[in-house]
Amino acid sequence: MKLYKILSLILFFSLINCNSSITNNEDYSTYIQTKPNFDQSFASVDFWTNKLNKNPNQYPYLVKRASAYTKLFNQKGEISYLIKAEKDLANANIVTKEKNVGYLRSLASNYISQHRFKEALDLLNKAKSIGDELLSTRKMLFDTHMELGNYIEAEAYLKDIKNPSDFDYRIRLAKWEDHQGNLEGAVVQMEEAMKIAESSNLKSLKQWSYTNIADFYGHAGKIEKSYNYYLKALELDPNDAYAKKGIAWILYSYENKPDEALAILNHVSDYYSAPDYNLLVADIASYTGDMETKNRKLTDYQNAVRNNAYGAMYNKYNVLVYTEELLLPELAVEIAKEEVQNRPTPESYDLLAWSYFQMGNQQKAKQIIDAYVIGKTSEPDVLYHIAEIQKANGELESVKSIKPELLASLYELGPTMKQKIRNL
Repeated sequence: MKLYKILSLILFFSLINCNSSITNNEDYSTYIQTKPNFDQSFASVDFWTNKLNKNPNQYPYLVKRASAYTKLFNQKGEISYLIKAEKDLANANIVTKEKNVGYLRSLASNYISQHRFKEALDLLNKAKSIGDELLSTRKMLFDTHMELGNYIEAEAYLKDIKNPSDFDYRIRLAKWEDHQGNLEGAVVQMEEAMKIAESSNLKSLKQWSYTNIADFYGHAGKIEKSYNYYLKALELDPNDAYAKKGIAWILYSYENKPDEALAILNHVSDYYSAPDYNLLVADIASYTGDMETKNRKLTDYQNAVRNNAYGAMYNKYNVLVYTEELLLPELAVEIAKEEVQNRPTPESYDLLAWSYFQMGNQQKAKQIIDAYVIGKTSEPDVLYHIAEIQKANGELESVKSIKPELLASLYELGPTMKQKIRNL
């Protein structure tokens, strides 16, 4: 077990023992009492729509409107806006006969948001073959190959874009270090990226930096730093649903304040509609013994993801719901197979192994994790699945070596996992 995991384990139990509290309701209460106003974003959509109505041949207006739709998607979480942006970008690429690399990258970015990674890769390869603005294209090629599990190709592109003074390079190096299991190195790179963002004084870069460094600090057991950076993100954008979700998780998983966490999530659900937020509320309800709320939220999640517009975006969550809540592992296997086909990463193979395990096919699950998962990722939820599969196959010494790392990751895994890990 790596040193930082040992230190995280010591830190976790020492803080639990002293019942430490780092949050203060006064820090974030203002952000959950005000109703968000997105009039400016809607006005931007209307502005470019009017422009298009008057000048339908002005295809750059399509790209402008797509940007406005994408902003609304990021603000409200409604999939319809992402799909509308896709349609505008697709039309712009048709008009320009896929010769504009900026338009190709914009559509690729949209596809990445939809988890349509292979289609994004096709567009980026077209942009690369055109030859313009290669640096920007190579950055996105790194992103896409990482999502597809093509790590050799991703590393090659990371070397191509190397520039320690470049924000984009630093955040990608952080992602690479995290993939390699070097969380400390990932944190250092994100801190350097944040410095660049702050020196640029660009709100969008700072906003992104603060929420991402907050995530990394949480993974590293530096919960107070994580909390403070979520607050800094909210100072820039009081409507940042992701930052509010991060604070809710700290209240729930670290401070054992589920009611306060739910208050934040209920506020967020008034304007942000991502289906997975229902699962977090269901998890908290399960922890508090509120089975009525848990079942209602699971139903809300299922109803939401029936929308075909989500495509493969929620495959991971669907697998976990089918295996752990609805007890329909056969359906989970089919979804996991699709996910492996879409993006053959260790995490996708883990979903397939976990589905077979829940079906009772322990040997098949073990074959998959041995071939495609073990040693290729350090994600806590994946390590838990590995431990359960190894335990079922009698590999108790291997489980014993994983268990301390899982205990060190209890903050990330959540309170409902504590007993499961102790029972390994």
